[in-house]
Amino acid sequence: MSNPFLAPSALPWGLPDTSRITDEHYLPAFEAGTAEQRAEVAAIVAGTGGPTFDDTVVALERSGATLDRVARLFFTRVSADSSPAVREIEAQVAPMLAAHADAIALDPGLFARIDSLHSRRHELGLDAESLRLLERRHRDMVRAGARLGAVEQERLRRLNSELSGLTTRFGAALMAGANAAAVHVTDRSRLDGLSEDAISAAASAARERGHTDGWMITLILPTAQPALAVLTDRSLREELFHASTTRGQAGEHDTRDIVLAIVRLRAERSALLGYPDHASYVIDDSTAGTAAAAAAMLESLVPAAVANADAEAAELARGVEGDLEPWDWAFEAERVRRERYSVDDAALRPYLELDRVVTDGVFRAASGLYGITFTERTDLPAYHPDVRWWEVRDADGEPLGLFGADLWARPSKRGGAWMNSLVDQSSLLGTRPVVLNTLNLNKPPAGEPALLTLDEVRTLFHEFGHALHGLFSEVEYPTFAGTSVPRDFVEFPSQVNEMWLEDPQVLTSFARHHVTGEPLPAELLAASQAARGYGEGFATTEYLAASLLDQAWHRLSPAEAAGITDVLAFEQQALEAVGAAHPLVPPRYRSTYFNHVFGGSGYAAAYYSYIWAEVLDADTVAWFGEHGGLRRENGDRFRREVLSRGGAVDAMEAYRAFRGRDPEIAPLLARRGLTG
Repeated sequence: MSNPFLAPSALPWGLPDTSRITDEHYLPAFEAGTAEQRAEVAAIVAGTGGPTFDDTVVALERSGATLDRVARLFFTRVSADSSPAVREIEAQVAPMLAAHADAIALDPGLFARIDSLHSRRHELGLDAESLRLLERRHRDMVRAGARLGAVEQERLRRLNSELSGLTTRFGAALMAGANAAAVHVTDRSRLDGLSEDAISAAASAARERGHTDGWMITLILPTAQPALAVLTDRSLREELFHASTTRGQAGEHDTRDIVLAIVRLRAERSALLGYPDHASYVIDDSTAGTAAAAAAMLESLVPAAVANADAEAAELARGVEGDLEPWDWAFEAERVRRERYSVDDAALRPYLELDRVVTDGVFRAASGLYGITFTERTDLPAYHPDVRWWEVRDADGEPLGLFGADLWARPSKRGGAWMNSLVDQSSLLGTRPVVLNTLNLNKPPAGEPALLTLDEVRTLFHEFGHALHGLFSEVEYPTFAGTSVPRDFVEFPSQVNEMWLEDPQVLTSFARHHVTGEPLPAELLAASQAARGYGEGFATTEYLAASLLDQAWHRLSPAEAAGITDVLAFEQQALEAVGAAHPLVPPRYRSTYFNHVFGGSGYAAAYYSYIWAEVLDADTVAWFGEHGGLRRENGDRFRREVLSRGGAVDAMEAYRAFRGRDPEIAPLLARRGLTG
């Protein structure tokens, strides 16, 4: 049987034909794909005469088609539908891909051609996007070590290979550890506070994990677990909290040695490339510009955030017998919200049914802003039965792309929520986007409705903001497609899309009782909106703690990194040094389960990006408010100036073209209650 990856898919939009793909196809396709691209690069280098933009840079853009096809689907599987076989392939592929990337980035002949073109780039008559591509390719090769000597390059290859293997091991250990840490409950009375549908989902989760009885409270990726807000059994809350915060700290799934090894190797690699530390290397290629600028912004917010958290803690402590503990915080905060605002998150859930949220909420907002329409395609294959596909058409009826959703939690899926692209848009390649949102919602038993929390609804809107960034891409070169923007800019469009959750036109459409169809009562809505700002002290402090922890690990020099031997002690000292070690507010992610920065998710030294992008987001929300909110002309402007441009223009230039000026921080400070 021929390998399906060796030719473009015949399915619409180039969607991978998973009905023909088995695990046995992946490794041979990776081997064939890397060999194919090496041959393509060799042909570029062997070109006669002086290099041209077309025979070098454009040819490089066209190269690697087979590798791209297999890698996009395979790493989607790694994150969303892993298995022992997939993990074994990943362990083999990770060092192979690291070596392959180095072979191209460090090819002296290829760099000589690109360097020659770069030195006379302003004489080549290139359009703006082509000039930017040449500059991008040149900068990427320099940052990858193209100007290092042979000995240094050989060391760099070894470092990249080792780091690839380590981040793969971290991700695998974290997934296994999270599954192992799920809390099994055998006494139903201990589940008091959970809704009936949540209890049913917990029973199903227990059966899926091999238990013949009881209920399983599974863990989501962050420290805070949703059940902590509703469980009345304090001892169970404590058990769940400790299960969450001690992941990766002992036993067969201990990640501490992996964390230390990653930190040391990243520090060494950055020094080899001429940077004082890994954070400086990463942020040099971001909108923040310098690690000092990113850290200064984070640290400037800590005093107000911690002061707000202290005030919240004092109020919450009044409802607890004895001392307030971290596992009490969410439960007591929910009590205060009910008492002060007459709002109960559990009372909202019957009005937040998944299918209606998606079609009458997420999709409706996008249709109102951009004129696009969605038609579900049940005839298209996927890597897992849970995946659903929608054909997306533009306002003029022309096909725009394909959107997929893989929403249910399962043991084979890593925690969190994300967007990825199976096919990038590119005019050069004639491809339209195929994008996928992946979440970890609890799947209800067959026949029962999927009722969401408000936070889960917000996550749906957030991730669809990333999807729109991919779907609206209008670039020539695949290097710039969709979300291929600086890491501290990529969260900006997705955070903006969250605003439509509470837009009256949208919310009244999707927030309806799943049985009666009655709209969400006005008093519940008003209470929910009034309560929105409550708890920002906790939320900001836990986020800043994680971001500053990321910076602390990645601002170490090689010598400093080599001196760290105790992960947990370093974590505590780092947080104390910046005033973010709140005894009742643990970091959103602790080091041992910080997948964003140690698991290969691409946020190493860049977790600050969320709040950096929130400055732009809050300022943009203010702009929409000033211009009439959900209107086609507003959506069209945001699409034209930001969403469609991808990485083809400077990110901050795109922002200025949209907003008419540089961003202002005041809207963010007001949103998070940091104005004093």
